[in-house]
Amino acid sequence: MPTEPLSQKEIEDRLRELPGWSLEGDRIARSYRLASHFAATAMVVHIAQIQEELNHHSDLTLGYNTLALTVHSHDVNALTERDFALADRVEKIAPGHGAN
Repeated sequence: MPTEPLSQKEIEDRLRELPGWSLEGDRIARSYRLASHFAATAMVVHIAQIQEELNHHSDLTLGYNTLALTVHSHDVNALTERDFALADRVEKIAPGHGAN
């Protein structure tokens, strides 16, 4: 059974719980700055591990010392609870990588 899209109000409510995340079209997005390229790469690997656990994958862009994510449920072409669950997990690991 597919996951149901969230309403605009639900999206706005969930975004209030995720400082630094924003709505970009039909996706939620966040960028992080890290101390080095190695730190940014380590965070990408950690996020990839979480994505595998959740079986839900985001778009990741790795820069020298930056990392950007955009999250969206491709199967329903909308934002769902799965997107916010992934964003929440990423937020929880970010401090351990020194990301801000």
